Amino acid sequence: MTFAEKIRMLRIERNLSQTAAGEGMGLSMRGLQDIELGKLPRYESLLRIADFYDVSIDWLMGRTERRDAHRL
Repeated sequence: MTFAEKIRMLRIERNLSQTAAGEGMGLSMRGLQDIELGKLPRYESLLRIADFYDVSIDWLMGRTERRDAHRL
């Protein structure tokens, strides 16, 4: 699963519109649309996305299969 697919899946799992999810992460709707279409976010946005969805950056980036790898 690609980064963009994971971001879209997380948003849909929480039943959020792109507008609501973007606002929750401090991103514009267009910024979130770009990410869901495959554009990789800047570092600061990546941190906000991981925090908003409470998932690890390593999972988002495909380095682990565990969403919660950030919790020990």
